[in-house]
Amino acid sequence: MDGSARARIRSLDALRGLAVCGIMLVNTWQHVREHGTVTSVDWVMANLFQSRFYPVFAFLFGMGFALFLRSAADRTPRPRLVLLRRLGVLAVLGIAHRLADSGDVLLPYAVLGAVLLLPASLLPPSAVLLAGVGTTVVALLSGAPYLLIAALFLLGLAVVDHGWAERLAAPPAHWAGAVFWTSAAGAAGFTWWWNHRPPGGGVYQAAALCGATAYAAGLLLIGRRTAVLEALGRMALTNYLSGAAVILAAAPLLAADGSGAAIAGLSAATVAAQAVFCRWWLARHRYGPLEWLWRCLTWWRLVPNGQTGDRDTRSPLPDPRGPRSEDQPRNRP
Repeated sequence: MDGSARARIRSLDALRGLAVCGIMLVNTWQHVREHGTVTSVDWVMANLFQSRFYPVFAFLFGMGFALFLRSAADRTPRPRLVLLRRLGVLAVLGIAHRLADSGDVLLPYAVLGAVLLLPASLLPPSAVLLAGVGTTVVALLSGAPYLLIAALFLLGLAVVDHGWAERLAAPPAHWAGAVFWTSAAGAAGFTWWWNHRPPGGGVYQAAALCGATAYAAGLLLIGRRTAVLEALGRMALTNYLSGAAVILAAAPLLAADGSGAAIAGLSAATVAAQAVFCRWWLARHRYGPLEWLWRCLTWWRLVPNGQTGDRDTRSPLPDPRGPRSEDQPRNRP
């Protein structure tokens, strides 16, 4: 894998890290939105951030599903059984999280992955793409959030199956710029429509999807100046669950604050602490703590987690030039 390919992989991790940060902020706000009066913070959160990050996460989940399936096929004759076990582990984590926080998304993601993505992975890529586009249209007309998530799962799967992942992760600057400005204008227009003339259907979902696309395209325009987000994205599961734990522990403080300052303060402090920990951890390990556990339970064996000796120190990712461990795909050139 050459330097350009490594940069493209990093950009996908950075997008996942952006989604993790946004989800932390929105989840913190949602725990206090029913307390006190509506503030300017509530307006900003509702119109600029709420529902703008889960579409990014859902699309990347579909891509990650396809990439893992492709990697597993290099190592086992039954890759879908391994992937089903991986989703089962995610479901168990989601059930445990749901006992403390009813807003958990891990369980529905695991269920959708099993009942939607596994069968879809058997279809031709063109059929998956068509199903993804059609489901997106239905989701925008109906306003059903989980239908939009299902559509983005399918589109992420289709992007990998068509071989478009690298081009999507590193688009030409003029294309990324055009997508950014177009989607930002769409987000502004749909958000105005939703606020001033609340309609039926999925205008809010359209605003959320356009906003998510604008944030993603904007990040891709930044290029490689995203090392902190890369590290956060590599440890997305660890960061999601640890962030949820912080929110639950700080719930009394959040409820007592009427200004909304605690939302921004707690989110910023948590993400900063996670960023420092992720950079420190990934300099020494290949996978985050929960990511490593997830991988071990997926393969039902202890997976090596030590960082390779020959690696790009500027990146939280293992250097593909490093020694191949037993955990790497065996049949890949």
